[in-house]
Amino acid sequence: MATGLPQSKEQRFHFDIYAILETAQELYLGHEVQVNVNMVEVIKLQTRDGKSLDKCYISPTKRRGVERRCLIWAPHGNGQLLGDKLDCGIPKTCAAIECPICSVFGGLEAGKKTLIGRVSHGGGVAIQAIDPEEKQRAMHPSRMASPKSGKDETPIPFKRQYNQPGILYPISNHCLSITDQDFAAVAYAFLDSLPRIGSSNPKGVSIAENLETKEPLLVLDRYLVPKGKRPVISPSVTNPTVAVEDFIRLTQIKDHEGEEHVQLTHFERWNGDAALDRLQDYSSQFVNTVLNI
Repeated sequence: MATGLPQSKEQRFHFDIYAILETAQELYLGHEVQVNVNMVEVIKLQTRDGKSLDKCYISPTKRRGVERRCLIWAPHGNGQLLGDKLDCGIPKTCAAIECPICSVFGGLEAGKKTLIGRVSHGGGVAIQAIDPEEKQRAMHPSRMASPKSGKDETPIPFKRQYNQPGILYPISNHCLSITDQDFAAVAYAFLDSLPRIGSSNPKGVSIAENLETKEPLLVLDRYLVPKGKRPVISPSVTNPTVAVEDFIRLTQIKDHEGEEHVQLTHFERWNGDAALDRLQDYSSQFVNTVLNI
């Protein structure tokens, strides 16, 4: 096997998830620490008209890590966590092709074997050019006694940067040659990770909604032949209204405008509520077949 993957009894497909995420509160996404300041990750870019911008960023690698942990910490029907049942965790992944976590997210057993992941994550560049804010943390007016030495200790104040509430982040997940059963784990991880994205507290994002239809800005593609346009927003866009309009326009399939589910030869696309329902169906499949609940 040149790829290391056994022959599947099920048809393999490619899957794409596209969405615009929105923060409901301040969000800390750790990047680096300077003197008494915890910094968030910021992207520097130049727009098509030559303007230089700094934008907040939800790193795809950070999202990937949260999604993998959601699978590792998923509750199995026998009372264990899935990672404990499979003996698969971080940093000790099992890298077994039979593992529903490593088979899609990849794994490494140091010095022995490597399993290449078939899920890649993209996007995360904020739409609005809103600078992160610094806030004072760990201020305490009193002195505390150390429980070990009994000596008085004063908490050291520090500042932490936060991405501000209401920022929109276009993101995407792409799956290469996986079965419906494999994708069930990806769907579960994607949905379960939304309230857990972020470092420290507070955490969580939601899928932004179309203000007119009240449907989520969400797309799911399942295909062998890529058709239609990919709803990816240019980092040069800074107006959220324009970004949402672009996203909605790009989701439409020619001659099928306004349809929530489009099925063509070797290609399917679900939009809005239909996409969310389909992802939830896949998640239920994961709970039933893998978590045995």
